[in-house]
Amino acid sequence: MISKEHIIKRFVSYVTIDTESDPTSSTTPSTHKQWDLANKLAEELKTIGMQDVDIDDNAYIVATLPSNVEHEVPTIGFISHFDTSPDFTGANVRPQIIEHYDGKDIVLNEAENIVLSPDYFEDLHLYKGQTLITTDGTTLLGADDKAGICEIVSAMEYLINHPQIKHGKIRVGFTPDEEIGRGAHKFDVEKFGADWAYTMDGSQIGELEYENFNAAGAVVKVKGKIVHPGYAKGKMINSMYIAQEFINSLPRLETPEHTEEYQGFFHLSSIKGKVEETVLQYIIRDHDRGHFEARKAVMENLANELNEQYGWEVISVEIKDQYYNMKEKIEPVMHIVDIAEEAMKQLGIEPIIKAIRGGTDGSQLSYKGLPCPNIFAGGHNFHGRYEYVPVESMIKATEVICKIAELAAKTA
Repeated sequence: MISKEHIIKRFVSYVTIDTESDPTSSTTPSTHKQWDLANKLAEELKTIGMQDVDIDDNAYIVATLPSNVEHEVPTIGFISHFDTSPDFTGANVRPQIIEHYDGKDIVLNEAENIVLSPDYFEDLHLYKGQTLITTDGTTLLGADDKAGICEIVSAMEYLINHPQIKHGKIRVGFTPDEEIGRGAHKFDVEKFGADWAYTMDGSQIGELEYENFNAAGAVVKVKGKIVHPGYAKGKMINSMYIAQEFINSLPRLETPEHTEEYQGFFHLSSIKGKVEETVLQYIIRDHDRGHFEARKAVMENLANELNEQYGWEVISVEIKDQYYNMKEKIEPVMHIVDIAEEAMKQLGIEPIIKAIRGGTDGSQLSYKGLPCPNIFAGGHNFHGRYEYVPVESMIKATEVICKIAELAAKTA
């Protein structure tokens, strides 16, 4: 039986270390503070008895649990990331432990009147009577994806301490900078040496995902002309007004707050503007590759139309693809999804198979030759002050890892 207290202690030791990544940095990891947790994890893996523990110059960590069966068994992997999102501060995280959650409002921060309410976050109703770990309302929690790391380390420790559970060779990997889209960029798939792997990076208990968004980032730069406003007639061009035209010309209901399931979107994530120049940062998302390409074309065509309207290059769009839908790489090896689904069923967990409205390291790793579906880690409301994770979900995720290892050895 996996100890609740042990899981809580391990998880809290991770989330209280600030590992926020930085999209403006060109280094790997993008922030030096990610090394604080990376080095701790490498030492912890050695302490619990993992072998071949290695941390490279970019803070990627890999380790091995050797096979304890005599017959040939596929090598499988489990992967999570240790950075947290730059969307909200991850400094000075002070987790709160809510024992026997009563199903009512949770006051995260009385002084600032910050409340985690099931009236707004309905998933809380699923966890009445359980133990929740929340924020204090001033930071994110970091369950994305330190819950996944906690579960992988705890599962490896459990398998080491219970050699009667038979399994093949298992590789684990922990990555930096997943939250800024770079988690798999310097991941050495050949060195990792697994036939397939699973990212422990999903949300609600039971989630099992092998589809994700196709993703791109767009930088829209709008040029203007600044002159003294008292003498500006016929001379000033205010880039912020042109930027507003661009924004308003995109489909207003195709944004994150108006879409769900397989619906794609344009997301304006940042505006920095003055009269002379305004810069818009967008992300573009769609599960369907054709629709994804069409969305990129919409932005480029709109820029061309505005340039034609103004008679000079007033606006430019630079679009860079970030990752693609892993579905086409997973479907030829669907047995790896079947094993995870069966593991959940044997543990009394109802599998929730759905598409990710986002991406994981696994989406990029699948295209690098390592098929990598995604499994729940248990957290909710990622990237903000209302983030929480039920401890029971983390325990179940840990058990799923152990069961997958056992089933992969049996079905070989």
